[in-house]
Amino acid sequence: MAENESLESVPEHERILQEIESTDTACVGPTLRSVYDDQPNAHQRFMEKLDARIRNHDREIEKMCNFHHQGFVDAITELLKVRADAGKLKVQVTDTNRRLQEAGKEVIAQTEDSIRCRIQQRNIATVVDKLQLCLPALEMYSKLKEQMDVKRYYSALKTMEQLENIYLPKVGQYRFCQIMIENLPKLREEIKDISMSDLKDFLESIRKHSDRIGETAMKQALQQKTFHIALHKQTGMNYKKSACVVNGIVPEDDHRRSEQNADEDGEPEEEVLTAQDLVDFSPVYRCLHIYSVLGDKETFENYYRKQRRKQARLVLQPQSNMHETVEGYRKYFSQIVGFFVVEDHILHVTQGLVTRAFTDELWNMALAKIIAVLRTHSSYCTDPDLVLELKNLIVVFADTVQGYGFLVNRLFDLLFEIRDQYNETLLKKWTGLFREIFETDNYSPIPIANEDELRTVISKFPFQDSELDKQTFPKKLPMSQSVPQIYMQVKEFIYASLKFSESLHRSSTEIDDMLRKSTNLLLTRTLSGCLQNLIKKPHIGLTELVQIIINTTHLEQACKYLEDFITNITNISTETVHTTRLYGLSTFKDARHAAEGEIYTKLNQKIDEFIQLADYDWTMSEPDGRASGYLMDLINFLRSTFQVFTHLPGKVAQTACMSACKHLSTSLTQMLLDCELKQISMGAIQQFNLDVIQCELFASSDPVPGFQGDTLQLAFIDLRQLLDLFMVWDWSTYLADYGQPTSKYLRVNPSTALTLLEKMKDTSKKNQLFAQFRKNDRDKQRLIETVVKQLRSLVNGMSHHT
Repeated sequence: MAENESLESVPEHERILQEIESTDTACVGPTLRSVYDDQPNAHQRFMEKLDARIRNHDREIEKMCNFHHQGFVDAITELLKVRADAGKLKVQVTDTNRRLQEAGKEVIAQTEDSIRCRIQQRNIATVVDKLQLCLPALEMYSKLKEQMDVKRYYSALKTMEQLENIYLPKVGQYRFCQIMIENLPKLREEIKDISMSDLKDFLESIRKHSDRIGETAMKQALQQKTFHIALHKQTGMNYKKSACVVNGIVPEDDHRRSEQNADEDGEPEEEVLTAQDLVDFSPVYRCLHIYSVLGDKETFENYYRKQRRKQARLVLQPQSNMHETVEGYRKYFSQIVGFFVVEDHILHVTQGLVTRAFTDELWNMALAKIIAVLRTHSSYCTDPDLVLELKNLIVVFADTVQGYGFLVNRLFDLLFEIRDQYNETLLKKWTGLFREIFETDNYSPIPIANEDELRTVISKFPFQDSELDKQTFPKKLPMSQSVPQIYMQVKEFIYASLKFSESLHRSSTEIDDMLRKSTNLLLTRTLSGCLQNLIKKPHIGLTELVQIIINTTHLEQACKYLEDFITNITNISTETVHTTRLYGLSTFKDARHAAEGEIYTKLNQKIDEFIQLADYDWTMSEPDGRASGYLMDLINFLRSTFQVFTHLPGKVAQTACMSACKHLSTSLTQMLLDCELKQISMGAIQQFNLDVIQCELFASSDPVPGFQGDTLQLAFIDLRQLLDLFMVWDWSTYLADYGQPTSKYLRVNPSTALTLLEKMKDTSKKNQLFAQFRKNDRDKQRLIETVVKQLRSLVNGMSHHT
C-alpha cells in the first residue's frame, strides 16, 4: 500500500518540478506550498526528487562545458593577444581625442555663437511678426486718442468700431489689448457725456440767440413783403393811391408818408444774416451722430425734445411790463420766431430728431399761449399808436411763421379782436380831440377877409353856398371854426382806422365795411357823446346852442362827402349790396334835437330867473298903471334872443318861441296859485293883468316869423280867460256855460278858479272894497259864498267823475 502511495506521488512531484522550472521565481511560492499540503512525508519525497533533478541538470551542464571548453580556451588565448593591441589603440584614441578636443574648441565656440545668433534672429523675426500684427491696433488706438484730444468724437467712435471689430480680435491674447478693451466703454461714456455737455451749451446758446434769430427772420419777411408791395405799386394795384385825393385835396400826412417811403427806398439795404450765421448747429449734429452710432438715438431725441419743450414754455412767458412799450412785444415775438426757426432748421437738416408732428404740437401749444398773452397784455394798451404797432408786429410775426409752414389763421382772428380794442383806443383819443376842439371854439361864424382865407377853409371842409358866394369880402361863414376841424379829425380817424385794416389779408369790401362801422362808432358814440356833453355844460348859453345847431346842420350835410371819401379809399361804391351806410345824419339830428331841447330848457330857466325877480304887492288896492319892470326886462330879453334865432331853421325858432310863451304863461299862473300866497286883492289882480297884457302884446308882435294868425297868443289863453273871469266878475256866465264847447271861459278850471277866489275871499276882512260890499251890498257877499260852494261842488264832481 505504501508502494501505491509512492507511485501516485511521483507524477505529482514531476508536475511541481516542471512548474517550478517554467515559472518565474517570484511566483514559485504557491507551488512550493502545495508540496506541504500533500500526504505526510511528501516533503521528504519531493526533496529526494528535487535532488535527483538537480543532479541530472548538473550532469547536462558538465557535458556542455566539456563540449565547449576548447573553444573557450582558444577565445581566451585570442583575447590575450588582442589586449596588447587594444592598449595601443586606447593610447592612440586617447591622443586623437585629445587633439580633436583641442582642435574643436574654437569650432564649438563659433558654433555656439552661431546657434545663439540664429535663436536671436528667430526671436526677432517672431517679434517683428507679432509687432506687425499689433501695430495697426496700437496705431488705431493712438489715432483714437488724438481724435479725442481734438474733440472729433464721431470719428473716434468709428475708430472704436474698427478697433473692436477688426484689430483687437487679432491681438486679443496680449495684456495691453485687454486694457484697451476695458477702456473703450469708458471712452464711449466720456464721449456721450462730452457730447451731451456740448448739446446743453448749444441749447443755452440758441436760447440766448433766439431773439436775434427771430429778429433776422422777421426782417427778411418784412423785406419780402415790402418788395411785393412795391411791385404792386408799380403795377398800379395799390388801392391807397386813390385815397390821396379827395375833393381836390392831397392830405399832408399822406404826402409826408410818401416822402418817408421814398427816403426809405433810397436807403441801402442792410445785410441780413441767417440762423446758420448766428448759431453753430454742429453740436446738435455731432451729438445726434454720436448717439446714433452708440445705438442710443431714441434717448437723445427724447432728451432734446423734452428740453425744447421746456425752452418753449420759457420763451412763451412774457415780461410783466411787456405792454408798456413796443420793444417788449418785439422782443417777445422775436424770441418765439427764433425758437421755431431753429426747430424748422433742425427739422430739415436732421432725420427724425424733430418731426413735423412735433413742431406742429409745439406751435399749437405756443399759439394758444400767444393768443392768451396778447389778449391780456393788449387789453392794458391805451395808446392807439402802440396798438397799431402791435398789430404791425403781429402781422409780420404771422407772415414770418407762416413762411415756415405754420398755421396762423387764429392770429388773424385775434387781430379782429384787437381791431375792436384799437377802435376803442382811437375813440378815446378822438374824444379828447373833439373836447379840445369844442373847448377852444368861440361859437361864432367864421370871418373871411379874402379869397385865400375862404380857399383855406374850403380845403378843409366841403362848404358850398351860392348866396354867400355873391357877397363881397369881408364876409362870414355860418358855421364856427370847430366844423372844419371836426370834419378833418373824422377824416384823420378814417385814416387811422385804415392803418389797422391794412395787411390783414381782407378784401376791399371787408375793409370798406370795417371803415364804415368804425366811423359810425365815431359819429354815433364819440362825437355824439361829446356833443351831448357840450350841450349840457352850464357855461353854454343860448347863443352857443344856436351856433351848435347851425354847426350840426353843416356837419350833417357833409356826411355825403365822408361817404365819398371812404368810397375813394376802398373803391367800393355805396350802391354795392350790403354796404354799410354812415349814421352821421341821425347823430347830428340827435345832437341838434338835444341842442334844441337845451335851448328850450335854458329859455325856460332864464324866464324863471326873471320870474323870481317879481315883487308883487298882493294886497295892493289899486294897480300902478304900468307893467312890472321885471316883465318888461323879460320881454326885452326874449326879443333880443329871438333875433339871434334868425339863423335857425324856422320850426326850431317857432318851437322855442312857443315853448317860452307857454312856460311864461304857466309860470305866471303858478305864481297866482302858489300855496304860500294866502291873500290876493283885486288891485293885485289888475296889476297882474297889465303884465299879462304885455305878454300878449309881445306874442302878437310876431317875434319869430312863421306863426299863423294869433297862434302864439294862444299860449296865454288860459291865463287870459282866468283873469277876465275875475276882472269882469262874470260868475253867472261861467257857471251857466261850464262844460259847453262854446263857453266864454272854456279854459278856466273850476279848481283853479276856486283856489284864486278863496285867496280873494280871505282878504275880504281887511280889504276896503269888500268892506264896502258888506255895508252896501250884502247880497254880493253872499253871491261869492254861493259861487265858492258851486265851484266846490264842480271840483268834487270832477274828482268823483275821475
